[in-house]
Amino acid sequence: MIQKLNAEQCGQAMKDGEFDAAIRNAAARVAIILTQSWCPQWPMMRSWLEKGAQEAGAEVFFVEYDREAFFEPFMAFKEDTLGNRNVPYVRYYRDGSLVAQSNYLAKDGFVKNFSR
Repeated sequence: MIQKLNAEQCGQAMKDGEFDAAIRNAAARVAIILTQSWCPQWPMMRSWLEKGAQEAGAEVFFVEYDREAFFEPFMAFKEDTLGNRNVPYVRYYRDGSLVAQSNYLAKDGFVKNFSR
């Protein structure tokens, strides 16, 4: 399943420096994708994301943060706190723990990152 992160969830992440345990533990495997709507790789990723999530047995959360009222503080959080200045930025969690990070990958690379 693919779910959009809401303002409250993103605000809590900015406050805590990490996404809430309820998100990270929504399934044994979770991907959180932070992107912007203009990113040319995002539609490509969306085209296979449902299938990739099913293959990985993962829940996926995303936010297109340039479309949100909290754009600038969230971008600062992503770039300065999480340390990634590219989009899409993907964080991979297994049993609530961060196991990998990437930017755009094809579906096979996305699935493989859960086995690290």
